[in-house]
Amino acid sequence: MITTLLTLSILLILLSSLSFIQHQHWVFRVPEFLKLQILVLQVPTVIILFIVMEKGTLFWLLQSVQTILIAYHAYILSRYTKFWRTQKIKKSPTASEKIKIISCNVYQFNREFNRFIELIRIEKPDIFITMESNSEWEMAMKELEEDYPIQQKVTLENTYGMHFYTKLKVNHIETHYFVADDVPSIEAKLETKDGHRFLFFGVHPPPPSPTEEETSKERDGDLLSVAKKVRNSALPVVVIGDFNNVAWAKSSILFSKTSKLIDGRIGRGILATFHAKYWFFKIPLDLFFHSPDVYIDSLKILPPVGSDHFPVSCTFHIDYQSNHQEEFVEDLDEEQKKEVDELIEEGKEEESDNREQVASE
Repeated sequence: MITTLLTLSILLILLSSLSFIQHQHWVFRVPEFLKLQILVLQVPTVIILFIVMEKGTLFWLLQSVQTILIAYHAYILSRYTKFWRTQKIKKSPTASEKIKIISCNVYQFNREFNRFIELIRIEKPDIFITMESNSEWEMAMKELEEDYPIQQKVTLENTYGMHFYTKLKVNHIETHYFVADDVPSIEAKLETKDGHRFLFFGVHPPPPSPTEEETSKERDGDLLSVAKKVRNSALPVVVIGDFNNVAWAKSSILFSKTSKLIDGRIGRGILATFHAKYWFFKIPLDLFFHSPDVYIDSLKILPPVGSDHFPVSCTFHIDYQSNHQEEFVEDLDEEQKKEVDELIEEGKEEESDNREQVASE
């Protein structure tokens, strides 16, 4: 038993330490996703070892390192609890009406089309966006087009298709390919019925993993390209989608600082969206970032639709007069600006044959 606990303790320390190494290979980036699971395992491991293990040099060394890591993980994750900040903000008289967005990675090989369509009919969002939607999904969603007369369809068979639907007025819409010609992002300048305009971005970069991309170069380059694109926007901004990243990762923090946007999960919960079928491996991959003049009324995870991701719903309003969120905006220093430019160039230079393989299957 002690041997098993010692092995587990060393493994948890190793996984925790790998994420500190700023290398883009998936071996170093995947442990960032597992911070919550690592913490959940660390606590009982420390307690049980304290009870059963002889108090020698190895014991105190492992326990000291593990305790420091527990404190670090707990601090990072505490930002994503409702105890972090609970400030209630009163809407000004000039605030916009509420706007509702649903974002969902539907999983390209999921054939339970009706579950997603029924969800949209029940929730009645103003905007919804799908990731991994291919030609079959496009055909299935045609029955929603009467209620959502404006669409932007990027139909791909490589698990990076993307479809955008809205009831709102669209002043401009386009598809970007920042790092690769088969990884789209959708930009839309939208206007509410009461005349409030805002900039929407839907994203879905490729993840670093042993089964997909070897490194996070494309993901980081794609996300940071979006961040630079929205940084100086005169309009309020929302960015939503399957980021294939966690909010506490260094690249997400660079995204937030580059874009000058706020992580919508702070103070609202972990809100894990993946994996929908394995309870212990829940990770918040589907994120929502917004400018300081966007105020979240509700951010929640919706019921499963047959995908490996849960859908995300966000209801928000735009309010120029409140000015309560400027304190949460951070900016880049000069060294970070150089790092961002380098990461974007590396993302553009990276070549992938994985998506070609998926498309040909």
